[in-house]
Amino acid sequence: MGSEGEMNGTSSTTSKIHIFFFPFMTPGHMIPMIDMAKLFAMRGVKSTLLATPHDEPLFFRSIDRTQKLGFDIGVVTMKLPLQEVGLPEYCQNLHLVTSPDMRRKYLMAVRMLDKQFEKLVEEHHPNCVISDMFLPWTTDIAPKYGIPRLIFHGTSHFSMGATECVRLYKPHADVSSDSECFLIPNFPGEIAMTRAQLPDFVREETEFTKFYIEVKESELRSYGVVVNSFYELEPAYADHYGDVLGRRSWR
Repeated sequence: MGSEGEMNGTSSTTSKIHIFFFPFMTPGHMIPMIDMAKLFAMRGVKSTLLATPHDEPLFFRSIDRTQKLGFDIGVVTMKLPLQEVGLPEYCQNLHLVTSPDMRRKYLMAVRMLDKQFEKLVEEHHPNCVISDMFLPWTTDIAPKYGIPRLIFHGTSHFSMGATECVRLYKPHADVSSDSECFLIPNFPGEIAMTRAQLPDFVREETEFTKFYIEVKESELRSYGVVVNSFYELEPAYADHYGDVLGRRSWR
C-alpha cells in the first residue's frame, strides 16, 4: 500500500464502511493495529480504534498526521476495571504488569471490558470488528449485531501455521529431551525445532494454556484472520494456511 503522502482525504463516498480496530493493551500489539487502521482509513474506510484512557494519547499521536490529511480515523475509550480484580491503577498496560499473578488478573480485567465494548458497538454501528487474538470474547459479541469479527495476530502465515501444526500434532511429545530436534508435521519446508524453543504454556499445561485454548477456539468461530504479511513474501505458507488448515485470511 502507498504512503500517506501519496493520497489525500478529500474524496468522499456516499456510504463508508466502518471498522472497529481493537488491539490488546501492550505496545507490540497496539502499534501494528494502529498502522493497519491508518492504512484502512487511507483507502476510504472509517477507522475507529479502541483504547484505554491511559493509551489514548499514544493513539492520537500516532494518527495525528493521518487525521490532518483528512482521513476518517478516530479513537474511543474504555476504562479497565483494575480495582475490581485487585490490581493497582498504574497497571494500565500489560508491559507494566510484573508477575504471573498480576498477568492473570490483568487478563480478567480485559475480559470485563465486554459490556463497555458491546455498548460501543451499539452506539457506533460498525460494519466489522478487527480485534486482537487475546480478545476471544469479541467473537461472541460481534454476531449479536450481525457483524463479522476478524482476528489480528500481528504476525505471519509462517508463524501462525507452524504454531497451529505444533498445537494439533504435538510433535514435541515424541522427543526424549528438550534439545532433541523434531520436524513440524504437515508443514512446508521441513522446519526443525526443539522443545526448548517452545513457550512454557505449550511444553506443559499452565493457567495460560487454558486461555490459549479459548483463543484458538474463538479463532475457529470467527469470520477469519487478518495477517501482518503479504502473499509474495511467503506464498507456500499462505497457501498452506488456507488450503491445508482451512483458515480464511486476508493480508
